[in-house]
Amino acid sequence: MRKIVFIFILFITLGNTTVFSQTKTETALVVKDTLKSIDIDPLTPAKAAFYSAILPGLGQAYNKKYWKIPLVYGAIGTSLYFYADSNKKYNQYRDAYKRRLEGYSDDKFSYLDDSRLIAGQKFYQRNRDLSVLVALAFYVLNIVDANVDAALIQFNVNENLSVRPTVYPNDVTFKTNVGLTLNYNF
Repeated sequence: MRKIVFIFILFITLGNTTVFSQTKTETALVVKDTLKSIDIDPLTPAKAAFYSAILPGLGQAYNKKYWKIPLVYGAIGTSLYFYADSNKKYNQYRDAYKRRLEGYSDDKFSYLDDSRLIAGQKFYQRNRDLSVLVALAFYVLNIVDANVDAALIQFNVNENLSVRPTVYPNDVTFKTNVGLTLNYNF
C-alpha cells in the first residue's frame, strides 16, 4: 500500500511539473531605472572660470545665465568710469599745484589755496585707487560666480530628495513630538 501511495504522489508531482512546464511561458522582468543618470563633467566649473577670466561675462554665457552678463559689465564699467573720472580730476589738481609752484597763475583753481589743492589731490588719488580695487573685486567676483554656478548646475535636485517636518506620538507619554526627517526615495 505504501508503494502505491508513493507512486501516486510521485506521479502527481511529476505530472504537474511536466504539465506546468509545457504551458508555462517564460517572461523576463524588466526593471526600469527611475533615477536619471546625469553625466557630471568635473571640468565644467574650471571651464566657466577660465572663460570668465578671459572675457568677463563669458563664463555666465557658458552657464546659460545670460541675465548676469549686464550686471557684470555694469559693475566693472561703473568702477572703471569712477577710476577715469577720479584720475582726470587728480591730474587737474596736481597740474594746477605744479603750475602754482612754478609761478603761473591758474584761472580754473585760482580761488583755492595750496593746502586745498593738496587735499584735492589726495582725495581724488584715494578715490582712484579705491575704484581700481572695486573693479578688481568685481572681476574676481565674476570668475567666482561663474565657477560656483557651473558647479551647482550639476547638483542633483529632484523630487526624490526632500526635507519634511514630521509630527509623531511619543510611545511612552503619548504626547506629540515634532521632528525633521531627511527622505530619499529610490
